Amino acid sequence: MMVKTAIVGAAESDIGYTPDKTLLQLIAQATKRALDDAGLAKSDIDGFFCSGWITMESLMVAEYLGISPAYSDSTMPGGASFEFHVEHAVAAISAGLCEVALICYAETRLSDRKRGMGMNFATGSAQEPEEQFEAPYGCWIPIPTYALAAQRHMYQYGTTSEQLAQIAVATRKWASLNPVASMRDPLTIEDVLASPMMSTPLRLRDCCLVSDGGGAVIITTAERARDLKKKPVWVLGCGEAHTHRSISGMPDLTVSPAKLSGERAFRMAGLSPSHIDVLELYDSFTITVLLELEDLGFCPKGEGGRFVEGQRLAPGGSLPTNTGGGGLSCVHTGMFGIFLLIEAARQLWGEGAARQVAGAKTALCNGIGGSLSSSGTVILGVD
Repeated sequence: MMVKTAIVGAAESDIGYTPDKTLLQLIAQATKRALDDAGLAKSDIDGFFCSGWITMESLMVAEYLGISPAYSDSTMPGGASFEFHVEHAVAAISAGLCEVALICYAETRLSDRKRGMGMNFATGSAQEPEEQFEAPYGCWIPIPTYALAAQRHMYQYGTTSEQLAQIAVATRKWASLNPVASMRDPLTIEDVLASPMMSTPLRLRDCCLVSDGGGAVIITTAERARDLKKKPVWVLGCGEAHTHRSISGMPDLTVSPAKLSGERAFRMAGLSPSHIDVLELYDSFTITVLLELEDLGFCPKGEGGRFVEGQRLAPGGSLPTNTGGGGLSCVHTGMFGIFLLIEAARQLWGEGAARQVAGAKTALCNGIGGSLSSSGTVILGVD
């Protein structure tokens, strides 16, 4: 039986370009802010959820923070890790294995790149044998793999570059309302279409940023949440799924595992897409958002291009989406999923300031990882 749980604190670290801080310092900064947000102390944490690219990173982070958890989870399905962690935290709390769970993460992708230390996904490795069928043809991770999905969607459903650009423009409008977003200047459809081609049909402005930053989220029981600083943001439903690792193993280039994770989360919450006030979708690329809208049931398969026309996702549109400016215009550190949870909680606490969605009571976060390989869906709500 699932115990009623809630997000009670959430915060990001400094984001953007932070050459003076390591990923450990960013995680510590975000964790301190999230604990202050909740009115909790570090000593209250007994459940620890963390993932990253460094071998045994969660052990290193816990040691740095001075936490010796009773329950620990470092599940790492890429950018969706933190939506998976929410479900795992709820399960661990329900089983009585912990009471206060910390989910945390950071990367310094932009600083690493400027130092010549950026990660290289172009060649694969001996431990990743499927890449031998992709890398020789120039299909490195991630842009060409997502471009394959975009090309297939265009071929099969007639989706256009202009329709994908609608997503980038709507997200930039939200970013213009967020003082910490990296890119706030106006962006037009013409600007997106005139930006350099990265991997046909995805142009530069169809692609997410490369940033530094981290985040932290605190989850606990309803009983513990009752006496804390903020009203509980209830975890109403969760779902997770993964269908492949390499893009050559994807069962259908136009269907992401969000179809499976979304169905599970909606079933657990007893809700449908029509009940959702705010959407926070993983936007590594514009095509990622379009596939999620279809696979989560916000529009029929193949209709995503027409669905996003008319700036439906922008401020003032009928489906507020990626209200912080998303990975396309605010921040993208490599695994963006934790920022979806932070922004959704802020919207439900009514802390969105200029970008606040009036009367928001429910939010859906969907993380995507790998080459459209994994998906974690979390549905949140307030009383």
